[in-house]
Amino acid sequence: MSESSWTAFGGRRAIPPNTSNAAENDPPTVELQGLVPRGFNPQDYLNVTNVHLFKERWDSNKVDHHTDKYSNDKLIVRRGQSFYIQIDFNRPYDPTRDLFRVEYVIGLYPQENKGTYIPVPLVSELQSGKWGAKVVMREDRSVRLSVQSSADCIVGKFRMYVAVWTPYGVIRTSRNPETDTYILFNPWCEEDAVYLENEKEREECVLNDIGVIFYGDFNDIKSRSWSYGQFEDSILDACLFVMDKANMDLSGRGNPIKVSRVGSAMINAKDDEGVIAGSWDNVYAYGVPPSAWTGSVDILLEYKSSQKPVRYGQCWVFAGVFNTFLRCLGIPARVVTNYFSAHDNDANLQLDIFLEEDGNVNSKLTKDSVWNYHCWNEAWMTRPDLPVGFGGWQVVDSTPQENSDGMYRCGPASVQAIKHGHVCFQFDAPFVFAEVNSDLVYVTAKKDGTHVVEALDTTHIGKLIVTKEIGGDGMKDITDTYKFQEGQEEERLALETAMMYGAKKALNTEGVLKSKSDVRMNFEVENAVLGRDLKVIITFRNNGSARYTVTAYLSGNISFYTGVSKAEFKNKTFEVTLEPLSFKREEVLIGAGEYMGQLLEQAFLHFFVTARVNETRDVLAKQKSIALTVPKVVIKVRGAQVVGSDMVVTVEFTNPLKETLRNVWIRLDGPGVTKPLRKMFREIRPNSTVQWEELCRPWVSGPRKLIASLTSDSLRHVYGELDLQIQRRPSM
Repeated sequence: MSESSWTAFGGRRAIPPNTSNAAENDPPTVELQGLVPRGFNPQDYLNVTNVHLFKERWDSNKVDHHTDKYSNDKLIVRRGQSFYIQIDFNRPYDPTRDLFRVEYVIGLYPQENKGTYIPVPLVSELQSGKWGAKVVMREDRSVRLSVQSSADCIVGKFRMYVAVWTPYGVIRTSRNPETDTYILFNPWCEEDAVYLENEKEREECVLNDIGVIFYGDFNDIKSRSWSYGQFEDSILDACLFVMDKANMDLSGRGNPIKVSRVGSAMINAKDDEGVIAGSWDNVYAYGVPPSAWTGSVDILLEYKSSQKPVRYGQCWVFAGVFNTFLRCLGIPARVVTNYFSAHDNDANLQLDIFLEEDGNVNSKLTKDSVWNYHCWNEAWMTRPDLPVGFGGWQVVDSTPQENSDGMYRCGPASVQAIKHGHVCFQFDAPFVFAEVNSDLVYVTAKKDGTHVVEALDTTHIGKLIVTKEIGGDGMKDITDTYKFQEGQEEERLALETAMMYGAKKALNTEGVLKSKSDVRMNFEVENAVLGRDLKVIITFRNNGSARYTVTAYLSGNISFYTGVSKAEFKNKTFEVTLEPLSFKREEVLIGAGEYMGQLLEQAFLHFFVTARVNETRDVLAKQKSIALTVPKVVIKVRGAQVVGSDMVVTVEFTNPLKETLRNVWIRLDGPGVTKPLRKMFREIRPNSTVQWEELCRPWVSGPRKLIASLTSDSLRHVYGELDLQIQRRPSM
């Protein structure tokens, strides 16, 4: 079919950009060529009377393509794999004189060479990874076809037509939305760029619609469930809309590298009116606090309906929604958490912490920050643009941190390339390498303007990198996929390789790898429960034979999980005398009243202790963040846990604080059990309990989960969850 069948363009003018899956331009139903006899009647030739797509959930098309979980009544198939359609004609089909074919069209300006207009040839045998249609059954006036798409075709929603040839031209079926067909990436197809061999990994990273996101602190790891909901009603259309909003050319939507890179830019709203507006300043006016979200469904549906950024998100929200986007389209994906994640502003592979001469942090000079944790995503794909061996898991990060090619996005960056220090390969590998492999350097900024490197910590950054285990809610340690063990020859080689590719170290840290001092210092925080007093216990140990005096400084700050301090709530200076071969403990009491009034979105307290050994002038420095233990929401159910049966869900919360909670929102979510719900309580007095009951009717069987969150003016990051086993409806 010629391009001019749809739109005529004069001269050599290029066809306009084809960037909308939703935009349509119907092909002509009758396309005649040359002279046509006066008595020509299209009804005299083979005519299509009906098309059957076998698109019910229980039909083999959806079951075989692992798309039966989608709440969508259209046909959804995965590319590179055959599916069945049936065409009914006005008379029996005669292959010796009748000629017809199926056509798939996407976008406003379809072109065969762009893959946006696909004429599917009738073939005697289907060829692996190529478009083709084979007649598998002829019965009366019906023909059943086995149709196969190519393994690299565009991913999106196609319009389908059947074209019949006559001696005078083509007769084509008219536009019928009932025959629209979604084609997705196919991790089950060996020819597809996202092919993932392990079936258990496919079930987890493509088909699991409930996940676990790890947060908190390295010394106090916390987890929360997240409803990805990639199969929920209208979510697939919302994900396609995200690419339309990005003006992504349709011809690039079969490439997982391009799709994931566009997704990483569009999930945040920083420079493109994307899905989620980020906020890290603890002010969430006219929006939802990031900790209140229980999953991605509300966010994506609101974005599709309003076409404006949804407020507000932080890294785990960006990662959760991005995971939904990737899994929904068929790209295997998982959420990853990096504890002590470096935000290296100048890409010198060093996190420079500048100290005043008295040991306090110089906030003006200290531009780099260490996030207590940072969540990003990994997407699985081949990387034909990179040397062999760099395919597999790729880091893609939609939290807006640094600019990449003019937009706030990150990746896909090969995890394997990061591990070996090959940061020369696109995309954004140096930034990710710094997040997991930077050194922490303590520098004293002297009053005369000179800088002296006091201490170096090579093991603090990227302390632990984790994701959800396959088939369970536990944590899987994947640190060794990003970096070799500290001190190994391979680890030093990876660092040298990274620096060879342009990531230069700014400050000379030679000779400061090990402190020369006989004095060691460490500290821990005890009884860190929200609303209660807590203790910071600092331990000094003298391993030498001399007597030392130490001047120490403790600073307690309310900090964002990004490592940026908001307000200092405690500072204390004290002197310690250490006899030879001895140790001493200092206790600092922190009253609840000192920190409660200033808490942020996440209840993190950051303590910084610096000490100077007066006799040797050695500086010791340690910092720790602790996540306060917060109360939980309790979920209970009563009634039969059966598909289609009513079940009562009770959400309960008791306020353990000494203050009244005001403007309390409780949210409830559970894919396959309930649509996202919410309820407001004006206030909850100290030690009082509120209850909320909802009637739910599950529609998906198997292991399910209910997830609840609570947020108020003064208390956030309160969660609860309940595992369910929903039974199938008994057959009559």
